[in-house]
Amino acid sequence: MNETALTAAGTDDPGEGLRAVLALRTLADGLETLHVERARRLGWSWQEIASALGVTKQAVHQRYGKRFG
Repeated sequence: MNETALTAAGTDDPGEGLRAVLALRTLADGLETLHVERARRLGWSWQEIASALGVTKQAVHQRYGKRFG
């Protein structure tokens, strides 16, 4: 577990914990975007990407369709 995740899980200070959660969410969103773009370049369908992410095809297409059509 990385330091930010440990902070989010182990602090008694809600402000510190919430800032750590935001940092993790930002990191996860960036990684998701990177890999959705790679998947589309490699010819993955929206359905394949959605299945890998555990969301609906509509959700992933709505979020990334205009960017990586």
